[in-house]
Amino acid sequence: MKISARNQLRGKVKKVNTGSVNSEVIVELAPGIEITSIITKASAEDMDIKPGNEVYAVIKASNVILGVDH
Repeated sequence: MKISARNQLRGKVKKVNTGSVNSEVIVELAPGIEITSIITKASAEDMDIKPGNEVYAVIKASNVILGVDH
C-alpha cells in the first residue's frame, strides 16, 4: 500500500460494531492504545474487516487541534 497521507498508524482490529449503515471499527495500535474509525458497512464487508486483522488507520486532516486542562 502506497499513499500520500503521512499519518499511517498500523494496528489490529480489536472489535467491529456493525450497524445498519455504518460499522465502528476499534483498532488497537499498541497495548492499551486504541483508535476508532467509522466506515460504511459495505466497506467493512468488502475489505473483510474483522477482529485480528491487521489494518492501517490513515489520518488526513489539515488541522489537528490540541487542548490542555488548566
